[in-house]
Amino acid sequence: MAPAIMGDPDVLAAEPQRAGDAARGWEALVNEGYVGCGAPRALYDRFAGGTPAGWRLPGRTGRSADLPYFANAYTTPSGVEVVTANCLGCHASFLRGELVIGLGDASADFTMDVTPMIAAGAFLPADPAQKAELDKLLGRVKALAPHIRTRTVGANPADHIAAVLFAHRDRETLAWSDAPLIELPTEEPIPVDVPAWWLLKKKAAMFHTGAGRGDQARIMMTASVLCVDDVASARAVDAYFPDIRAFILTLEPPPFPAPIDATVAARGKVVFERRCSRCHGTYGEDGHYETRVVPLAKVGTDPLLAEHAGQFSAPFRTWFNGSFYGEVARLEPHDGYVAPPLDGVWATAPYFHNGSVPTLAALLDSSLRRARYVIGRGRDAYDLDAVGWQTWDADASPGIDPRWVYDASAPGYSNAGHTFGDTLSAEDRRALLEYLKGI
Repeated sequence: MAPAIMGDPDVLAAEPQRAGDAARGWEALVNEGYVGCGAPRALYDRFAGGTPAGWRLPGRTGRSADLPYFANAYTTPSGVEVVTANCLGCHASFLRGELVIGLGDASADFTMDVTPMIAAGAFLPADPAQKAELDKLLGRVKALAPHIRTRTVGANPADHIAAVLFAHRDRETLAWSDAPLIELPTEEPIPVDVPAWWLLKKKAAMFHTGAGRGDQARIMMTASVLCVDDVASARAVDAYFPDIRAFILTLEPPPFPAPIDATVAARGKVVFERRCSRCHGTYGEDGHYETRVVPLAKVGTDPLLAEHAGQFSAPFRTWFNGSFYGEVARLEPHDGYVAPPLDGVWATAPYFHNGSVPTLAALLDSSLRRARYVIGRGRDAYDLDAVGWQTWDADASPGIDPRWVYDASAPGYSNAGHTFGDTLSAEDRRALLEYLKGI
């Protein structure tokens, strides 16, 4: 990463990070109980059924070996073995039939009302210790449920999840309160697209607005805010999160799975370096990237997240920055969006911070963007020519479940902006698209 240009207010400088052991980080990522609660293993095994072979992590051993990639087994301090979520629930995804570690999941479903599940969970048979663990998990889900439902499958409410959990915790002790201690967000959850983990090695700041500053491992471990209820336990988790970050830094994007026209791509590189590289960096052996925040007035994409919603609004920034998490990290959002590095960009559809543009072709030509569309799913729905997910017009599909419709007129869901490709010739856009397939 090139150093920030002195005097350029839009470029964020890198900050010191703790070193870690990548091998230990992988083991911690897929085995430890850093979320802090889960469903008792006895109940999970009874009701969940088996794990499809393709959902298991090759080489994982121990009690977690037969669980899906997004779940870990561990024993709580009360002696109950539980099955808990891990980071791969959002940071791994299937692409053309293959599980890609570090690829943000663009198919998660946060549209469902989970209240019936909470009510049913109270009647599951369990011994007293198991019931206490189950009640803890269900209590946290109950606190979250009314505030994190999205309109569309694939939209992620991560920033609202964090805000709600901050609101239910004592800032000094991290103790949980059933009643919120901060007024909860009133706005609808703003959808975010989960960035690819392999980009982290280049980025000086986390989150789409560049808000995550300081120690990145401490920011990552805020997954623990779900159920880790005291500072001593949080410090124990924090001790191995630099190792998890070290593992993340080893990840590389998958190569484009089809031939690339080298002649056309070479022409596209010229276009890219003339029109795109100031914000998105350059690629190849002499490539460089700076974490640059593009002001809202320039990029023109949906403004709501950059207007400091969810965890980035003032009460929740104050909570984070004054808590254990803020000892070495801070939330410091900006009035714009970070232009991300584009390594493996072919694999990371949909595009924009809210996942509103399904293909690179539509990103480079705003006339191709639909107002309301249904996004394709599955191995055969990935369009290697347009580079992204196939879609069809929602209004031409009567009877479609509205949860599968992306409506760009909804608050936070706009697919406007970033029209820089519109002024290119069709030939230059084609060349640029071919170049982007291979970086």
